[in-house]
Amino acid sequence: MKKNIFLLFCLGLSSLAIAQQDERKPLPKETQIKIALQAAPADLREGAKVYGYDETGKFIVLQEAFNNSKMVCLAPDFKMSTYYAYAYPQSLDPFMERGRQLIAEGKRKERDAIREQEFKDGKLVIPQTPTILYGYWGKASDVIKETGEIKDAQRRYVIYMPFAKAEDIGLSSKHNNLGTPWLMDEGGYKAHIMITPPMEHNHGK
Repeated sequence: MKKNIFLLFCLGLSSLAIAQQDERKPLPKETQIKIALQAAPADLREGAKVYGYDETGKFIVLQEAFNNSKMVCLAPDFKMSTYYAYAYPQSLDPFMERGRQLIAEGKRKERDAIREQEFKDGKLVIPQTPTILYGYWGKASDVIKETGEIKDAQRRYVIYMPFAKAEDIGLSSKHNNLGTPWLMDEGGYKAHIMITPPMEHNHGK
């Protein structure tokens, strides 16, 4: 009897957690824009194009670029307990957009292979000069809605260098927890330098 009661209690907690997740709604448009812009360097935020979610949860453009800005910012997925915002130059948008399309089609595992083949076939444009992706994230509960800042936010910098070899540019190809740059996907079409500052240096601003 006690086991049954405990089981029902656990099931109740699980149902409550799922219900709470399902009840999450997109943040107000202006709040999403503020969070998204935090991913970009401060001097590149004004005028950036911003993607986010409408009231129904559909992924849309929340703000078109203006003032000749060439930055693109992504608001975090409102369904997640951790909010991830990203920023990158417009030249990377076709590559990123194709990735989002493939994920929406249920092809997350295949997306890299598909994009690589499309690039080789000339169907997908990917910059062949270094380009950067900025990552900014933290707990959804730590968002300061007035500014879009996230308390104790973390940052990551990803510099794409297609077909780069670690030895040629003087980097290791091994992951580390010291914040030291290293090369991921070495020699591949989306080889990129990973830079993740240690937590004590992951300032929100």
